[in-house]
Amino acid sequence: MIAVAAALLGAAGTGVSAAAPVHGPVLRSPAGGYQELWVPSAMGKIKVQVQWAARGGSSALYLLDGLRAPGDHSQWTSDTDALRQFVGDNVTLVFPVGGHSSFYTDWYRPSSTNQQATKYKWETFLTKDLPAYLAGYGVSRTNNAIVGASMGGNAALTLAAHHRDQFRFAGSFSGYVHPTFPMWNEAMRAAMRDEGNFNVDDMWGPASDPAWVRNDATDQAELLRGLPMYIWSGNALPGLADLPFGLGNTLNAMGLEAMTLIANQMFRDRLGALGIPARIELGNGTHTWPYWQQALANARPMILDALNAH
Repeated sequence: MIAVAAALLGAAGTGVSAAAPVHGPVLRSPAGGYQELWVPSAMGKIKVQVQWAARGGSSALYLLDGLRAPGDHSQWTSDTDALRQFVGDNVTLVFPVGGHSSFYTDWYRPSSTNQQATKYKWETFLTKDLPAYLAGYGVSRTNNAIVGASMGGNAALTLAAHHRDQFRFAGSFSGYVHPTFPMWNEAMRAAMRDEGNFNVDDMWGPASDPAWVRNDATDQAELLRGLPMYIWSGNALPGLADLPFGLGNTLNAMGLEAMTLIANQMFRDRLGALGIPARIELGNGTHTWPYWQQALANARPMILDALNAH
């Protein structure tokens, strides 16, 4: 179970070549092209990979990584074709780099089990620091979409729920979208201990703490009313896309997706009980990047419509 829980979001990716960073803000977004920015925050300077809107448009799509988020690049840029998918679209792709085992949230304190030097403040970064910085390049603070895979999936939904003035679309792919379900906090504890020796109690406190409910997409479903959403989860059955990853990784990916499938079914049922529409697809696949690449392609027309970014 620990091995399965420890994979809680994505396989490690390979690096991408670095482009020259932008050194100062401009009045409007560049028309197309790729840049790497270093954005000030309470956590220090955070690397952000950016593909500018093809025709200088002001909308943006934020893409969040999984539990194993590397420190030098977003796995969306190395393990999927996200850059190619949107290269001709009038939307800026924003890939925050880092967030290893962070759940993209503001922690109560630095992790005590690995002597973490800086407290994670990812919600603050994604909803205040980063949009303010990108505004200097002509990117809108209010016409944004956000998607994420696994760890990033629940975060995409909860960030959108609590910051409706910023996000006009949210997508979750194999998201762990109901962390308050009994004992699932212990699965997160095992995963975070295995992936960097992080302490879940330093993130949201004990399972009884209100921070768990605030960061649970299923519990916060009412706040998502009226927001276009695309939700994908696999049925844990492997397919051709799993062949390159080998038997051990595929077994882990099957176990993880079985857990996220249950969570997404509960999220679907919660939305149904509240009468909140969303596009929810529970299809074939496991907990790995080829399926999330396809989920992003499925969501792309909805994203462009929500942002008026065709």
